[in-house]
Amino acid sequence: MDRVTIYGRMSCGFCVRARQLCEIKGFDYQFVDMIAEGMSKADIEKMINEPVYTVPQIFVGDKHVGGFTEFATYVQQREASSLA
Repeated sequence: MDRVTIYGRMSCGFCVRARQLCEIKGFDYQFVDMIAEGMSKADIEKMINEPVYTVPQIFVGDKHVGGFTEFATYVQQREASSLA
């Protein structure tokens, strides 16, 4: 899998869960603390050209996957297809 980039906040529970999922699965990932980097949701909106209401916002390589729920589903589907 390409590198996972998680844009989020340290205090965000779903951001923590996204990092934990990457660690459990052994994915190469980068966490971007939006507060420390001075980023806002509007900055992510410019990257993906659609509204952003929540964090985390997760990318696999250059592909925007969505938030934690979408990322968890993406991981499940990827694992299921590798078993088929």
